[in-house]
Amino acid sequence: MNDRLRIPLLVAVLLLAACSAGEPWRTRDISGLMPELEFRLIDDRGQPVTADAFDGGVNLLYFGFTHCPDICPATLGKLVRARSELPSGLREDVRILFVSVDPRRDSPESLRTWTGYFGENVVGLTGDRDDLDTLTRRYRVTYGYGEETAPGRYDVSHSSAVFVFDPAGEARLLLRRDDPVAAISADLERLLRED
Repeated sequence: MNDRLRIPLLVAVLLLAACSAGEPWRTRDISGLMPELEFRLIDDRGQPVTADAFDGGVNLLYFGFTHCPDICPATLGKLVRARSELPSGLREDVRILFVSVDPRRDSPESLRTWTGYFGENVVGLTGDRDDLDTLTRRYRVTYGYGEETAPGRYDVSHSSAVFVFDPAGEARLLLRRDDPVAAISADLERLLRED
């Protein structure tokens, strides 16, 4: 083979190898950018729980509050729809961990009732302010409370991002509000099928 053909052929082989190394994720890949899943909280049955209780499967971590009028229910609804589009043998391997950053109003009982509207694989979690601050700092998200307009009536600002952890507890994906259900479902299936 002459040198004039060898270089373009080598470039083509390298490009083909790079393209087949792995297709991009449909949601945001955060592999290696965030710490593994770790927390100490209270579950929706009032029991202390750590991230170890959720080993195996894929965990979706979302921060919100049950009095949220729109974003939290819409986000959980979208996650549940994406989970429902998975093949039946994979659905049970996806858990949604909903962390309330409003422990004043969101007792374990109210969390259990509220998350129950979305299905049994949605787990309500909360904690005291120190535990919540530790967890939100770990994943670089913020939350805050608005002015109380009446006893027990105030708004809570919070991140709308959803962190996706693989079965080993490693942070792998970040889901954003504009990610379509089909993209979320496809990435969850891909993550569950990884060797």
